Amino acid sequence: MANSPQAKKRARQNTRRQEINKARRSRIRTYLRKVEEAIASGDKDAAASALRAAQPELMRGVSKGVLHKNTVARKMSRLSSRVKAIG
Repeated sequence: MANSPQAKKRARQNTRRQEINKARRSRIRTYLRKVEEAIASGDKDAAASALRAAQPELMRGVSKGVLHKNTVARKMSRLSSRVKAIG
C-alpha cells in the first residue's frame, strides 16, 4: 500500500488513467467489431466505410499509448486486405 504522499497521488492517478484507457480500448474494440460484422455480412461498401471510421480511432489509441504502433499497423493491414477481398 502507498505510504508517501507522492505514492498516494500516483495511485490516484493510475486508477483515473486506468478508467480512461479502459474506455478508449472498449471504444476501439467496438469500431473493430463493426468492421468485422460488415466483412461477415459481405457488404463491401459498409465494410469499407466502417474501416475508414475505425482507422482514426485506432491511430488515436496509438497516440494515447493504449495500443502499440505495430499492433495497429498489423490490424489495419489485415482488415483492409480482408475488405479488399470481399467479392
